[in-house]
Amino acid sequence: MLSKTKKTKTIKNVAVHDKDTGSSEVQVAVLSARIEELTSHLKVHKGDKHSRRGLLQMVADRQNHLRYLEAKFPKRYTAIVKKLELKKSVN
Repeated sequence: MLSKTKKTKTIKNVAVHDKDTGSSEVQVAVLSARIEELTSHLKVHKGDKHSRRGLLQMVADRQNHLRYLEAKFPKRYTAIVKKLELKKSVN
């Protein structure tokens, strides 16, 4: 689970404006942080099938946000991909 301080730091790093909590960039950043934590959890607990399913759902959700950004706001998409050091998926 993402701690409140880590979540606020993540949001501040990518926020479009001061009170931004719901833009696609923020959603991608928060999902990426949660994915990172859950990945490390699953490395230790290999048999945790429920968490693995949640991880796959988060990855799919992040992918949808990234597709939206790429289609509607290409400059914002490239900026968030560079900032979070994400690799472009091949579709």
